[in-house]
Amino acid sequence: MKELGLMKAVGLMSGTSLDGVDVAELHTDGERIEGFGDSGYRSYSDHERAVLHKALGRWQGDDLGEALEIVQRAHTEALDGFEPELIGFHGQTLAHDPRARGTHQLGDGAALAEAVGAPVVWDFRSNDVQLGGEGAPLAPFFHFACAKWIKARDPLVFLNLGGVGNITWIDPSKDRAEDEAALLAFDTGPANAPINDLMRERLGRSFDKDGELARQGRVETGALELFLSETYFARVPPKSLDRDDFSLMLDLVRELENADAAATMTAMSAAAVMQGMQHCPKPPARVLVCGGGRKNPVLMHMLREALDCPVEAVETVGLDGDMLEAQAFAYLAVRVARGLPTSSPSTTGVSALVGGGIVSAPT
Repeated sequence: MKELGLMKAVGLMSGTSLDGVDVAELHTDGERIEGFGDSGYRSYSDHERAVLHKALGRWQGDDLGEALEIVQRAHTEALDGFEPELIGFHGQTLAHDPRARGTHQLGDGAALAEAVGAPVVWDFRSNDVQLGGEGAPLAPFFHFACAKWIKARDPLVFLNLGGVGNITWIDPSKDRAEDEAALLAFDTGPANAPINDLMRERLGRSFDKDGELARQGRVETGALELFLSETYFARVPPKSLDRDDFSLMLDLVRELENADAAATMTAMSAAAVMQGMQHCPKPPARVLVCGGGRKNPVLMHMLREALDCPVEAVETVGLDGDMLEAQAFAYLAVRVARGLPTSSPSTTGVSALVGGGIVSAPT
């Protein structure tokens, strides 16, 4: 690639909630954020979502032809109308087991580059896992850039409530994300994914809109206590999860009425965050929330009641909570193209600073 400076990059993200593909443009040199461009969304149809849900937990070499076709088509269509210099393509995570089988994001970046006629950076996580890291979360370097962009001065936390929850603790007094003690990041536990699975299984809905069902129910404290007894919460970060690592949540609420089950699972997601906050090096001055969970008033109320600092959607500081992860992969794509690291010992537990990703250019 040519010598890189400020670039118009576009990131694509399809999370474990399986709702659709976010696409967002970012102007960056891979270090600072210059500005934000257009964004878009391509939702999955009910059929597409069902195929992808059935593919969860499957690995490279399995028969995933139909799921791959859906991923490629959806991401190609999501890019319609964009003219990026570089694309960051995360793919669809199907399985994540960094200590054993590795990590699996379904998607072919080389084929996407040919389809849209622009270079694509993809397979962001494999290098990190191969070098002993968790391979997740990968947005923290971008969160650090966001903290600089909003001119934060005190330690703060970005909390992503997607299918899985994760936090990035940031010391904005540091110059770079790579600096020692600048970041701590890890998965807190399940967030929206098990609640979505409950809604799909019992009511045929994709999610609990506005927390309406949870608001009508009561939290079963016994089930909540059993959930919090899981050894994951005692593990020292960095640490990461697969979407289905806490499938026991559905079993713990199996005998509950729908509303009580939704309320209890929402409380579990909030409690996982509370447990995670205990690992922060210093108490944060604020928690900025992105991902679909910030739109759940019941979940947000639980967090505000439990935490000793303001808990706000990232929109309060001028960021887009729906597009932050897509923007993160635009940012990481530029870092990969420039040969800059994308993860560190404090974000994924990798043994040293590492850059991930394959760059595929159209022929």
